[in-house]
Amino acid sequence: MSFGEPNSPYGPPPQQPAPGYGYPQQPPQGYGGYPAAPPVQHPGMGYGYPPAGPAQMPGITRAAQIMLGVIALCHIVIAAVYGDALANWDQTMLEAGITGDAEAERYADLGKGVVVFFLSLAAVFAILGLVLLLQYAKGGNGVRVCSIVYASFAIVSGIFALGIYLLGLLIMILAILVIIFAAKRSSAEWFRRPRY
Repeated sequence: MSFGEPNSPYGPPPQQPAPGYGYPQQPPQGYGGYPAAPPVQHPGMGYGYPPAGPAQMPGITRAAQIMLGVIALCHIVIAAVYGDALANWDQTMLEAGITGDAEAERYADLGKGVVVFFLSLAAVFAILGLVLLLQYAKGGNGVRVCSIVYASFAIVSGIFALGIYLLGLLIMILAILVIIFAAKRSSAEWFRRPRY
């Protein structure tokens, strides 16, 4: 048999064009045979895929950070008011005529313990608020979750502080706004952004 015979099992190999010539180009295949998403052009970045998170803190997240700072400042003022009450406690009890009676002094000491508790609670809330405030720029999603939890407890502390120059009402309003702003999608994207 010769090489040129049409029925030869050793005939010439079939001629195939080189890949990419003469055939339509297929789009790149994604998962499951579906076409992959086309690249998107972003301003100032050229072609590629969108960035994973915002480069600058969104305004609503900045507002939550500022409100968190105001809540912490209110707790500092509340701690100062309780500290002043504690410093003048003995003088106030003396003026009220409580000294000398053992039963009355026991209740006065109990009241002093309550003031010390509220002073400590306000100081802890102020410190926690300041720590969260400083973590907003570089913190992760845990800062956002802690802000929501902190604001929830701040609502309760605001109820106890209603009598102090209406600071409790201000704390409750700001705490509700912090919860709303920190729960927004733009805030979640800010705290979940990649950090290089």
